Amino acid sequence: MFDSPLTIGSCVSLPKPELDRLMAALREQGYQTVGPRLKDDAIVYETVETLADLPQGYASQQDKASFRLMQTGRRNYFDAIPGAQSWKQFIFPPRITLFSANKDEQWHIREADEPAPRYALIGVRACELAAIEIQDRVFLRSDYRDPIYRQRREGLFILAVNCLYPTGTCFCASMGTGPQVQKGFDLCLTELDDVFLVEIGSDLGRIALSQCSFQPASAFVQQAANDGLARAAQRMGRQLDTSDLPDLLIDNLEARHWDAVGKRCLSCANCTQVCPTCFCWDAVDHINLTGTETSRERVWDSCYNPYYSYQAGGGNTRPSIKSRYRQWLTHKLGSWKEQFGTFGCVGCGRCITWCPVGIDLTEEIPALRKEAQS
Repeated sequence: MFDSPLTIGSCVSLPKPELDRLMAALREQGYQTVGPRLKDDAIVYETVETLADLPQGYASQQDKASFRLMQTGRRNYFDAIPGAQSWKQFIFPPRITLFSANKDEQWHIREADEPAPRYALIGVRACELAAIEIQDRVFLRSDYRDPIYRQRREGLFILAVNCLYPTGTCFCASMGTGPQVQKGFDLCLTELDDVFLVEIGSDLGRIALSQCSFQPASAFVQQAANDGLARAAQRMGRQLDTSDLPDLLIDNLEARHWDAVGKRCLSCANCTQVCPTCFCWDAVDHINLTGTETSRERVWDSCYNPYYSYQAGGGNTRPSIKSRYRQWLTHKLGSWKEQFGTFGCVGCGRCITWCPVGIDLTEEIPALRKEAQS
């Protein structure tokens, strides 16, 4: 360790075994450390405590409706682009109880007041961090702040990682969200052969890193990291021209191409469930057979669900698959911009990878553009 004080924005060189000590320090501060793990031939986000829990030596190969892990021969821990799961589940849980009630002579309501867990997210990529910031705009608005989201978000520690090996469905460079992490992290890693280049992003990160042994980051290490990021930006599997969005979508709601996509789409909602920014939800009530206990849960929903657009008194505002796909895409890359000042897509490519029929928005947008121009 060197004697110069750690400051926000400074970079140090961290030997890889020291990541164990860093995660231990975070747990001592009351965080649950969660990160990428191998499970059933996929990458999932679960509890990680040491380097041995991470998917060392693996990368993911992704394309339309295709995901597989492969061994690389490298000994890196963060080469594999994650699978279907996103970090969204830790701050906007798929299912959470809002309140419960039981009845004797009268109803007694119990608020769900358990303290929010404190998570340290290990290995958050640039596109995923951008997705978290987009969800902040949805749930932490100036006029209303969702209390469940706020408590979980305030308790996060984010250990980000720069992405050096994008896959075939990645297009974060087109969306301006990667591959390099820009802001919003406590610590950010760039993984090289023997060390992590670590940038300090907050006082929380500075305090956690102070428990580790590190060295000044040499010019060679910093240049190697910069070169790796430059190569990653050129390795994007896909590109998306956003120069005429959202107008292209809003002005062509009756384009013939919507019919072609609607015939392929299964309305299975895979794309919305794996998307790190989608936020549709529903409230579901449960009651026991005697009618004496009940609870209400908030659960993830999807605009592809036919009942999501069902109105009281009958009728569905989006009765066809075509109309539901059009709603999803025009919201994601169109009206989202007006609502929240940003696109609802970060270029992670999950919707392409996990669509069972291989619908690819980086192909659908050019097809709509071609029809509009003709």
